Amino acid sequence: MATDGRETRESTGNVVSWDGGCLFIGTGGGAVPLHAHYAIQIALGSHPGIRFRTDDAAAWTSYDGAIVPSRQPHSMDVSPEATGLRAWAVLFVEPETREGRTLAELHLRDGIAAIPAAVLAGAREGLFEAWSARLGADALVDASWRVIQALTGGIEPSVASDERILRAIAYVNSHLAAPLTLDAVAAEACLSPSRFRHLFVEETGMALRPYILWRRFLSAWELVAAGGSLSAAAHAAGFADAAHLSRTSRRMFGFPPSGMRVAAPIPRAVPASVPSPAPAGGVALAR
Repeated sequence: MATDGRETRESTGNVVSWDGGCLFIGTGGGAVPLHAHYAIQIALGSHPGIRFRTDDAAAWTSYDGAIVPSRQPHSMDVSPEATGLRAWAVLFVEPETREGRTLAELHLRDGIAAIPAAVLAGAREGLFEAWSARLGADALVDASWRVIQALTGGIEPSVASDERILRAIAYVNSHLAAPLTLDAVAAEACLSPSRFRHLFVEETGMALRPYILWRRFLSAWELVAAGGSLSAAAHAAGFADAAHLSRTSRRMFGFPPSGMRVAAPIPRAVPASVPSPAPAGGVALAR
């Protein structure tokens, strides 16, 4: 991780994922070089002090918390000596989900948006307490959603219940390594492509194509966190190769999977057969 002349160091932490989003939470690190990515980013520290700037020549601005729009160039600094942060958290949200659209409508009219401390009251503490106490991946996902709900006025996550969409989701998750087309997935649900497209968005909150991409990333992260090679994870998750996975990851999140080193995983409290949220993996983020 580049650090404005400070010694390069790793950020050690964990990642948990759900359909349409994920959380990176950890300690240490420095300043991430200027970049832009597809996902909306919510960033906060264990206390105020996380820093952002939108140009390498600009001065850093400290925040209680910040929301970064999709494709907004930015650099983030979490170095303890500059920010005083004991820990930090970054939530990535798929822009096409209901929560992504609501974040954009309510907060993202003019670049990086500051989150007032009062908005984060309780939600910030709950997130870092769930992580430090190692309450499990499901507790971290719940705590992440409380942060999102504090920023969206209480929007609830989409939960699919229609048996046809549940069949389609199961088909997608069991065929990630193969090409997945709208026609093939719609046929699994016994629906026409046009009817399936509408019902899938209604049930899941996002379109099929970004849903498949998120599921492929979740699968790749799980495999890397379990100690698999980047190449094996890429092929198993449906990417052409490790380079394809890395390029797409940089576009969506600003960093490649090769920047993740396995650390102690966070345990799950529910059976692995539950499709969402995805299993959690412990990582060290080497930027």
